[in-house]
Amino acid sequence: MTRKFWKRTEPLDHTEPDRTEPDHAEPDHAELARLLPAPSAPRMPLDRQLLFEEHLLNEIRTHDPAPAPAPAPKAAKRPVRRTLLIAVPVTAAVLTAVVAVGTLTSGIDRPRAAASVEAPVVPVEEGSALQLVSTVQQLAAAVSTQQIPVPKPGQFIYVKSKVSYLSFSHNGDTDEHRTWVQPLHQREVWKSPDALKGWLDEPGYQDEGGITLDSDGPHSKPENGQDIPGEPRRLSYNWLKTQPTDPDPLLKSIYTTVSGPRDRDQQAFETIKEIINEQLVPAPSAAALYRAAANIPGVVVVQNSQDAVGRTGLALARLDEQSGERLELVFDRTSFTYLGSRGVQIRQVGSIKPGTVTERTAVLERAVVDARKERPTTGGTA
Repeated sequence: MTRKFWKRTEPLDHTEPDRTEPDHAEPDHAELARLLPAPSAPRMPLDRQLLFEEHLLNEIRTHDPAPAPAPAPKAAKRPVRRTLLIAVPVTAAVLTAVVAVGTLTSGIDRPRAAASVEAPVVPVEEGSALQLVSTVQQLAAAVSTQQIPVPKPGQFIYVKSKVSYLSFSHNGDTDEHRTWVQPLHQREVWKSPDALKGWLDEPGYQDEGGITLDSDGPHSKPENGQDIPGEPRRLSYNWLKTQPTDPDPLLKSIYTTVSGPRDRDQQAFETIKEIINEQLVPAPSAAALYRAAANIPGVVVVQNSQDAVGRTGLALARLDEQSGERLELVFDRTSFTYLGSRGVQIRQVGSIKPGTVTERTAVLERAVVDARKERPTTGGTA
């Protein structure tokens, strides 16, 4: 996305002087400035701000110098809400990015985030589908033996993780593009089993002390003040419990939750990541999700990947042909437990070079607690 700013080279009151009158009087600039009204800085409503940020994200995703395929028929958009709701981003999720829009949305009160840092760059390893079936069988077998706690009505699912997402900056005056990432930081989420109540604490990136994720909260209606169809129950624990544990019908159900012109296969893969990142997944559902992921066209195995805290493992991965980013779901290569996710740029798009790590997450703890903002005392599972 390119923004060009027009700069005035003459004063507002510029007129050609009367060459026939040597005593031409110069206008009083100070008096004119005093008479002009002060420029306004209207506050942008939260729903418009979120839609505006989503538009910038879409502009970044589609900024590809290579010819793009013909767009699919226009469908209803589902706004990216990673920064305010349980990650979606809105991976949107999402190229998963946080765009610097402060200068474009003056008057909006936002928490001051820590300064961004240079994005790490890693060697790009080629993925392969040769071991996909055997790898998924090992993942499904391992998760089937795990003891997963069952939340009761009134309780909350707690997930603690470390995260870092891409930040893209563009200087409109110099046309300079920079790729940054957020410093690795802690994120804690509490969700009721039906996802109607919840809390998010992400210091430096949300309001101090956290924000409510209740279905009637201020951040629950980002689309013109209306609920998004199927949200927030769509990926809740209760929703998962009602889904088939056979991978084929489960994948069909996941496809019904995606929409818009983006690659549906990529959206389905991102949805699986969204579920296992910040949800308590029953063991049969987890095994079915891994098998469903293997049935998505384009999914491969990457033998060497790494989560946000440096734990290494193998990954189920898929390349988003539109953005050039490969999303990797990282698993421990011995226990086959899920560790976190990583996004790696495979093809240069704009200023984002191959090997740039665009996303890092690491799940540190999952547990069931009795109230939101309550933390487990004995330590949960990861």
